[in-house]
Amino acid sequence: MASFTPLDAIGMAGVVLMLIAYALTVSGRIDPLRPAALVCNLIGAVAVLVSLTRAFNWSSAVIESAWAVIAAAGLVRWWLRSR
Repeated sequence: MASFTPLDAIGMAGVVLMLIAYALTVSGRIDPLRPAALVCNLIGAVAVLVSLTRAFNWSSAVIESAWAVIAAAGLVRWWLRSR
């Protein structure tokens, strides 16, 4: 049986963070284009990517990389508009 490592915990925390952000945006409690949701998605995706250093998986790496890039681009766009 595989053991649950600190990297697994980091990945799970990232997943939970992204799911919370998604649930809050779908329920209308936070704006998906505002920093709160974008930062949660960025941190969550990076956490999952960190967890992949233990057990690499191409499909997970691609989706989480895309998720992080999209969230980062959204943050840059928000920052530029707020100036």
